[in-house]
Amino acid sequence: MNLDFSDDQKLLRDHVRRFLSEKCPPSAVRAILEGPESYDKEVYRGLAELGVLGAAIPEEYGGSGLTHLELCVVAEELGRVMAPVPVSSSIYLAAEFLLAAGSKAQKETWLPKLANGEAIGTFAMSEGQGRTSPEKIHAKVEGGKLTGTKSPVADGDVADFVIVSARDEGGKLSLYLVNLKADGVRRETLESIDPTRGQARLTFDRAPAELLGTKGDGWHIASQVLDRAAILMAFEQLGGADRALEMARDYALERMAFGRPIGSFQAIKHMLADMYVSATLARSNCYYGAWALVSGAAELPVAAATARVSATTAFQHCAKNNIQVHGGMGFTWAFDCHLFYRRSNALALSLGSLSTWESQLIERMSAGNAGAAA
Repeated sequence: MNLDFSDDQKLLRDHVRRFLSEKCPPSAVRAILEGPESYDKEVYRGLAELGVLGAAIPEEYGGSGLTHLELCVVAEELGRVMAPVPVSSSIYLAAEFLLAAGSKAQKETWLPKLANGEAIGTFAMSEGQGRTSPEKIHAKVEGGKLTGTKSPVADGDVADFVIVSARDEGGKLSLYLVNLKADGVRRETLESIDPTRGQARLTFDRAPAELLGTKGDGWHIASQVLDRAAILMAFEQLGGADRALEMARDYALERMAFGRPIGSFQAIKHMLADMYVSATLARSNCYYGAWALVSGAAELPVAAATARVSATTAFQHCAKNNIQVHGGMGFTWAFDCHLFYRRSNALALSLGSLSTWESQLIERMSAGNAGAAA
């Protein structure tokens, strides 16, 4: 089994990396962090022009008609530069929900706009702290009107539409598509550790809502899409972990102390070695997840949780140790280490916390073992 990307996919990676190195240097990330804009519109428009936003969207809906493997390649490159763009919300989630459960009319309306960057979508499930479960969802839809509050919602401050989990008239959990520019929608921007990835509280007061998929099938659909998005998010985290490791390595080779590079000291060597091991383990699990994602393998739920756990751990580990390798300067605003630390912690809470995915991994592996034993 070949678990490496093809030559064409590597060419795509190189092309996207060149574009991002030119259009999304650390200064561009800082401009969003310190400025009034919620995301980098120029970078997002450029990604759309390259066709990578629509990589996994069929050509009939305005996409590039490639596969999720190409999207994994793009995700890793976005993670390397901490791109301040709403790709995860719009492409990993909203587009996937439409592909999984959207009607033909919903797909024709929104997928081309997502692919060309004309519209931004997102997903809203959480209604507070803690692990989200069906019992914690109280938003409801009656007569095609949605009432309730969702918080936090990634990129909810800039999205044009949102897929919402809510209860229907019969109390069953279903999914609904809501145009955020319609009446009955109020947005409130939330502060977070990483302002380059916006968060919002969305309040709905009888906002018009279209059913997405089958009534009562909301939790099942959401679980499937979140697994798919988890693998794509893991590749983004993997890119960030690799870049943080590279930064630490380069600094360790350049910084001198007591007449020698600090990378020659055993403590720094061990720290860098640990970072390399965690990033390499994450890459192995991400590749396994990518295979399961593209092949539709039965192992997808376990592969998704495994990739998510290992990539989250690796990115947080590498981002934290990158600061330590940089020493007294590492935590200052002038150095870029804190940008990776911010993003690693923000992504660790996206799609559910690390502990949530660890619990899911244990539950899924236990269920698989029980089934095998039976």
